[in-house]
Parts: sequence; structure tokens; C-alpha cells
Amino acid sequence: MIDGYAQNGDYAEALSLFDKMLDNGFKPTGVTVMAALHACADSGELTRGQFVHSLVNELGLKHDVSVMNSLISMYCKCKRVDIAAEIFKNMKEKTLVSWNAMILGYAQNGQIITALNHFRLMKVKNIDPDSFTMVSIIAAVTEFSVLRQAKWVHGVVTRTCLDTNVFVKTALVDMYAKCGAITTARKLFDLMNDRHVTTWNAMIDGYGTHGYGTEAIKLFEEMEAGDIKPNNITFLCIISACSHSGFVEEGCQYFYKMKNEYEIEPTMDHYGAMVDLLGRSGRLTEAWDFIQNMPVEPGVNVFGAMLGACKIHKNVELAEMAAGRLFELNPNDGGYYVLLANIYATASMWDKVTEIRSKMEERGIRKTHGYSSVELENEVHTFYSGSSWHSDSNKIYNFLEILIDKIKDAGYVSATDLMQDVEDDLQEQMVSTHSEKLAIAFGLLNTRPGTTIHIRKNLRVCGDCHNATKYISLVENGEIIVRDLHRFHHFKNEICSCGDYW
Repeated sequence: MIDGYAQNGDYAEALSLFDKMLDNGFKPTGVTVMAALHACADSGELTRGQFVHSLVNELGLKHDVSVMNSLISMYCKCKRVDIAAEIFKNMKEKTLVSWNAMILGYAQNGQIITALNHFRLMKVKNIDPDSFTMVSIIAAVTEFSVLRQAKWVHGVVTRTCLDTNVFVKTALVDMYAKCGAITTARKLFDLMNDRHVTTWNAMIDGYGTHGYGTEAIKLFEEMEAGDIKPNNITFLCIISACSHSGFVEEGCQYFYKMKNEYEIEPTMDHYGAMVDLLGRSGRLTEAWDFIQNMPVEPGVNVFGAMLGACKIHKNVELAEMAAGRLFELNPNDGGYYVLLANIYATASMWDKVTEIRSKMEERGIRKTHGYSSVELENEVHTFYSGSSWHSDSNKIYNFLEILIDKIKDAGYVSATDLMQDVEDDLQEQMVSTHSEKLAIAFGLLNTRPGTTIHIRKNLRVCGDCHNATKYISLVENGEIIVRDLHRFHHFKNEICSCGDYW
């Protein structure tokens, strides 16, 4: 019963039943303990998980490999990968499942390099990976978003003869799409004879994040025509694809089709995607009304989408309303404070900007620093705005100064509307040394003319950098691909694939 509740996502009931079992004096078996750990892991109940861990020792189950593997997974999912690593280290017997759990745990917790190193160590110890291993390592490379690593792991998949597994192939499609190689992703997709619904989802999502909304819709229609039943993730992908491409009516149709034709109940992610769809297009009042009429209490992602839309369309009133709810739901997320401060700055409401910054200081909330990275010759180079630590710093800044002059001659005008009490010349200088521009300059300096430059940005691309990159692609006669927090931008000949709609 406990396992049944856990498998069906009713974690509270599973743990409640586990407690009753203990209260009634029943001694849990290893299978029961694993079911309880599963419930703790998927519900993020770290404290309960630690209690179950103490029972493992009391019950003499610490030599049961399956139980220890469940402990590793629980701690990883509860973001205590350090404890999981210690358990793994002390295990006298390790199975492939043990290695897989650690690799996935590192990947899920953002420790991508450690995940890759763990995989290499596994290979050194002559432990052959299975499909689960490869899906986990592909997920790690996908998060890293480096095309060279993507090609390397694809080679490993081929050499281990795991390239016939549908889930491994699906992970490869997703990986290439998220590493900027959407054409390669589509080629792999077309070569697949057997496609799971997740395969279609990966390709639709890939098209969406690259701004190819028309292709995403065509693929969805092809999916339906082939009698592949879309699931809730499919609809989330297609609505998001419509949002990125400005296809508002189509996105709304898919939302209602999901409910009425396929009888799929929307999740909070679907509601957030709808608010993003409406808000991004400028239909802010309609987006706010949509939130007010939701049948469930709106979550952080819903109000976050609303606040982002208010930033795009400079609506202070609705921004304050959305931010007010966000500060109640997630008072320690600095991103929302910064976003509201930027909205105030755009409206020249400097007193409000100061007020927001003071609140952040009082609560000890720090702004997430933006950075951009570019890979060259098997090495990832990371830049921060105005940073000068790089060994080629002088060359980069000198080249960037010349590049800015070139794009000005082509029509570029810098945006400095978020700066107060700063001289015009200094404002322009500060904007010109944003991390994206430094990474692009470094990439251009170290590649042959016409080489495609791949940039990774940890935050949303700012308006000035977006505009500047369009002009850089024109004067340098090459393509620049930027992956930001939400999507891909393909810049070529002064045009971006997002159609300036992001």
C-alpha cells in the first residue's frame, strides 16, 4: 500500500501509512523503507528522509545495496548531494544503479563537471553504462550546453551500442536542440523509426525555444495525424512555442483543445505559459483577468510570467500587483526585486528603485550576477560585465571598442535608460562592456571570419545587447547563436530568429 501511494504520487498518504505502521509496532522491510524513501525524495521531505535513514541503521539495512541506492536518490533529490556522495563512498558493494544515481544526482544539482568526471571514473573501473546512465549523462551535457561535449557523448552512445534505445535517442534530440544545433536534432528525429511521445515533445520544445513556432505547429499536427496522443507536456511545449513566436490565438486554441478535446487538466505550468503567451503579446489586462479567473491559486511561475510581461510593455501598475504577490509567495528571490526595480528605472521612478534596493539590503537578498560564456578550442571562457581578469582582456576591450564604432556606423544606438546619475559617456561605456558583448568579442577575435559563435547567458538577454548583436552579425557577416535563460536567439544579417519578440 505504501509503495502504491508513492508510485501514484500521493506522498503524504504514503508517509502517513508508514508512520502508522511504525506506531503499531510493525518492523518495516527493505522494500517498505525504499517506498518511504521514494515518497520523501519526490516530495522533497528531507527531514522525514533523514528519519528513515536513521531507521536503516537501526534495522541493519545499511548493507542492503538497493536500500542504500534509494538513500542516495533521496538525498540527491532533496539537494543534499554531499550526503549522497558520502553514502556512495562508504558503500562496500556498488551496482550500476549506484553509479547511475550519483551521476543523475550531480547533474540534477548543477554539478555538471562532477557528473561527467564520475562517468569517466565509472568507465575507468570497466563498468559498462546502460541506457539510464546515458540518459543521465546526456542530461548533464544538455545543461552544460557545449556542442563539443554533445558530440563527445553522442560518440560514447554509438560506441556502447545504446543508440537503438528510444529514450537515449530522444535525449540526444533534446541535447542537440539545447546546445544550439536544432538542425542536427531534426536529422536525428527524422532517422528514428520508433518515436515515443517524449520524442515528439523534445522536438516541439526545441523548435519553440529556437523561435521556430511554425515548425513546432507543423510537427504537432504531424503528431496528431500519426495517431500519437499528445500528453500534458506536449501541450506545455506547443503553448510555449506559440508564446515565443507571438502566435497568441493558436496558443489559446491549444490550451482549450487540451482541456476540451483531450480532457487534460492544466497544471500550474500550463497556466504560467498562458499568462506568458498573453502578456508577452501586450494583452496585459487579459493576462491579469486570466490569473484572477484561475480555478486554482496562482503560483510563483504565473505571477513571474506576469511581471516579465510588465517589464516588456512597461506597465508599472500591474507590475506592482504581480510583484506584491511574488514577494508574499517567494520573498527571498532576488530576481523579482531586480525585475521590479528595472521596471521602475525604465519609468524614471528612481525613488522606487532606491526603495527596492533598500529592501533587498535589509533582507540580505543579493542580485544574481549575469555572465556569458563561449567555448573555444575545448575550453569554456566565462565573462562578467566589466570584468578584466581574462589574460586577453586588453585585446578584447580594444577589439570591442572598434567593433562598437563599426556597429554605430551601421545604425546601432546604445540603450542607457536603466542608469541614473551617471554621465552619458560613462553610461555608454558601462552598457558596451556587458558580458554578452565581451564573450562575442572574444569569440570573434579567436575564430576565422564567418565562423558561427555560440554564447551561453545565464540571464535573459538585455535589450541593448540584443540590438547590438544584430548589428554585429551584420558587420561581421556571420551567425551568432545566443542561449539565454529562456530561449535561443539566432542572429544573422541584422535579424534575430525571435523577431525581436522575447
